[in-house]
Parts: sequence; structure tokens; C-alpha cells
Amino acid sequence: MKDREEAAQNNQGAAQVQVQLTDCPPEDAHTVFTALDTLFVSDRTKDDAPRGPEGTGPVVWAATIDVSDAAAPTVPRRLTEPVAATVQGSYWAAGRLRSGLESAFTVRETGATSGDQEQEVQLRLENREA
Repeated sequence: MKDREEAAQNNQGAAQVQVQLTDCPPEDAHTVFTALDTLFVSDRTKDDAPRGPEGTGPVVWAATIDVSDAAAPTVPRRLTEPVAATVQGSYWAAGRLRSGLESAFTVRETGATSGDQEQEVQLRLENREA
């Protein structure tokens, strides 16, 4: 019984992806998180809008996304400028998240680090061409 519980927890963790957004205005971060919340289940609530920085240092907004279920339909979203996103999770989960994002944005991979069971991928999100 204990092995089954551990396997369920491990599988649940394998479907979670950490997403970090950097170097973008708060409204673009909100646009990306709203799209992710439409596509999948997120730990951010719909009214959890990123706020502007209070200091001069770098700003990072983060969310945990559960990609257990297939992505829900969404429409292309408009950004004021390209957004840098770092995605961390299992190969399967990161791929599913990226596929979902491609329905809302043009997604370009700008870098990746591979591990044994997880990867970290740097993405650039841009407006989709009409």
C-alpha cells in the first residue's frame, strides 16, 4: 500500500511544471499566467495579477502548473513585448506545457539544460502572427 501511495505522489509531481517569467512588464506576466490558467491548472488565482517592482533589482514571477490533463482550448494572446520564460519539470510535462503555450503565443526555445529525469528550458514567448 505504501509503495502505491509513493508512486501516486511521484506521478503527480511528474505532471507539475515550475514556470518563471523575467524581464517583462507586469501586464505581460499577467497575460501569460492567464493563458496558462486557461490551459491547465495553476497555483495562481485569476485575480493574482503581478505587480510592478518596488526596487530596482530583477523581478521574477513564478507559478506551478499542473499539466495532468490535456490543455484546454485557448485563443492567441497579445503581449506588449517578448517574454522570457524558464520552464522546469519532467520531459513529458515541460513538453505538454510548451505545446499548450503554442496555442496562445509563438514559442521559441532559447536554451535548455537536461537532467536525468527533468529538464530546464528557456523559452521566448512572442505574439502569434495573424
